[in-house]
Amino acid sequence: MPVPALWGLLVVGLPAWAWRWNGRAVGALLAGAGWAALGAGWALAGWLPPELEGREVGLSGRVLDLPQHEVRRTRFQFVVDADDSVPPPLRGRRLQLAWYDDFGAREAGPRMALQPGSRWQFQARLRAPRGLANPGGFDAGRHALAQRIAATGYVRSPHLARELAPAAGIDAWRDAMAGRIAGSVPSSSSRFVRALALGDTRGLADTDWETLRAVGLTHLVAISGFHVGLVAGFAAWLAMAAWWLWPALGRRWPRPQAAAVAAVLGAAGYAAVAGFALPTVRTALMIAVVAAARLVRRPLDAWQALALALLAMLLVDPLAVLQSGFWLSFAGVAWLVWCLPAQGGERHLLRDFFAAQGVATLGLLPLGAVLFLQASLAGPVANLLAVPWWSLVVVPLSLLGTALEALHAGAGTWAWRLAATCFEPSWAVFERMAASPFALVWLPEGRAWALPLALLGAFWWLLPRGLPGRPLALLLWLPLLWPPRDLPAPGAVELNVIDVGQGLSVLVRTRNHALLYDAGPAIRDGYDAGERAVLPALRALGVSSLDRVVLSHADQDHAGGWPAVQRGMPVSVSLAPARAPVAAQGACEAGRRWSWDGVEFAFLHPPVHFPYLGNEASCVLRIASLHGAVLLPGDIGEVVERRLLREPGLLRADVVLVPHHGSGGSSSAAFIAATGARVAVVAAGHGNRFGHPRPEVVRRWQRQGAEVLATSHSGAIRIWVDEGGISVRERRAWRRRLWDRPGPPP
Repeated sequence: MPVPALWGLLVVGLPAWAWRWNGRAVGALLAGAGWAALGAGWALAGWLPPELEGREVGLSGRVLDLPQHEVRRTRFQFVVDADDSVPPPLRGRRLQLAWYDDFGAREAGPRMALQPGSRWQFQARLRAPRGLANPGGFDAGRHALAQRIAATGYVRSPHLARELAPAAGIDAWRDAMAGRIAGSVPSSSSRFVRALALGDTRGLADTDWETLRAVGLTHLVAISGFHVGLVAGFAAWLAMAAWWLWPALGRRWPRPQAAAVAAVLGAAGYAAVAGFALPTVRTALMIAVVAAARLVRRPLDAWQALALALLAMLLVDPLAVLQSGFWLSFAGVAWLVWCLPAQGGERHLLRDFFAAQGVATLGLLPLGAVLFLQASLAGPVANLLAVPWWSLVVVPLSLLGTALEALHAGAGTWAWRLAATCFEPSWAVFERMAASPFALVWLPEGRAWALPLALLGAFWWLLPRGLPGRPLALLLWLPLLWPPRDLPAPGAVELNVIDVGQGLSVLVRTRNHALLYDAGPAIRDGYDAGERAVLPALRALGVSSLDRVVLSHADQDHAGGWPAVQRGMPVSVSLAPARAPVAAQGACEAGRRWSWDGVEFAFLHPPVHFPYLGNEASCVLRIASLHGAVLLPGDIGEVVERRLLREPGLLRADVVLVPHHGSGGSSSAAFIAATGARVAVVAAGHGNRFGHPRPEVVRRWQRQGAEVLATSHSGAIRIWVDEGGISVRERRAWRRRLWDRPGPPP
């Protein structure tokens, strides 16, 4: 929508909202839509322009937040100086950068000198934010837009980087305090004390996050709104104590108003210590709203406070709606306000606590299922243990230690150590709970209308007990928890080419079986497509186990993600070329055949005793259904293509995966003609350094009448070969997003 039209929505909506009439809600909706769209437009306009993509530019600026130092790289956010030393589109922009050690380096390089709040100058290669597009995958574009990240990239020529100014500011203080906790608490639980006290989760390993997800406790580890409430309440108590000790202060300012201001200052200060995480900002805004009402002597009920906090949040940051924490935070409070009894009646602490846990679990389950495609069966029990123990014992001790340490170095050690000691027994219990196969359930990706139905079901179930028909509410959850999987009919086949960047991973499904051909790339101590793209896509598609995995060859862009897939999903049989340096149970050899659900699978290459030659030894798999054939040739080149042409009938296929990502050394004209393909799919990364697919290769396929699709442009590609012919669904086109920037068509 044009910018003037968005301003028109805002200009029309604001007075319609402010005027007292029956259509105020419509005015609020128009004003909100206009404001959110303008905010998104301004953020997108700040993204890196195409002419700077892939170029090396000189940058100077300040390191934001807490850099994440890993084995081979450091990831950090960086705000560029607004001066003439940098290109105009980058001035004042926020970047997400990575700094890698040189290949073969035995120890970390100068990147370890990066400190939060320090100023640096270096060379970097940038590109506009753009992620992979897969079912169940992380949306990097949405994250960048919500965080106002204008570009991503990595540091070039590290020997030219130099520090301009040392660390300073609140982030530098957080980093220093985190270092004191690490040095003062010898226990391994110090990483959790740092997370609970400062929101510093850098010390948590992937296994820690897996445990937390399995038992539904991720919301308690990083600083939450409850922690902010504790600090605000303590600040208000200190103010009231001061007014009690010095009654003369009441002549200048009433004690309730002083306590309200102290609560706001405490909440704001602690939100800053936590890096202004969304739950802390939301709670701080709610406290500020209530305090403002008290200052003007206007009472507010819980709904009004929540609504005003929501309004304040969206006025300050209209793109907060892009973050899952926004929906979970406000929805969780709204469910509690609606379901729990109002103040003033008889209170039963234990009963109210159990009721709150039940309401939160049931009310937020639909949102969690849609946002994360998972549900923790152990979550309700784990929260019953963790919420009182961590929130009332571990967190206060962590905060007390931080406050004492801020007053005097060394004064907080005893509190931090006691917090770690109290934390350890509970963590041992949760690790055992997480190890249960029933702790976490992965859910397939549902239809868009499944969420409203599930929310309606939760609302219905939480109505008063006397209402008849409440058990029927569970039926409204079925489309979300058991969505249709669109499995092929007997004799048909489905192909899912997963978007893994510069690499390959393909899921092949028949009616009752699933085969994975390759597992995507992985970089040592870096990005692993098996974990980040392949497993989420398999789970989102409803695949709980793999009947067969075929690793076409051992190159990292094809087999790098295999260990992650092995860890994350049961696999019955794995195959790879004979003598390939990859862990597999058997060999793919020409002539090996099997049948699933009326679909025939056969390897065409390599033959028995063929030496392992990397790309040329790739497993070539042909899949013949009742309605058409599919050919998966891996990374073979023209030499192997000529060998396969000796029996050209074997190569006939309606859908072909273009060999070797569309390189110039494959897809000969004779090979293309022999396949007679109607659809040719290229698996390649956007802007890859190899230039895949080559334009001349694309033209050769098109001249033979094939439609050429590429994951770099389409994202994940889903193809059905059934009685209706060949059907194709491109992920980016099917689920188009405002922030999505597809690559150029092949």
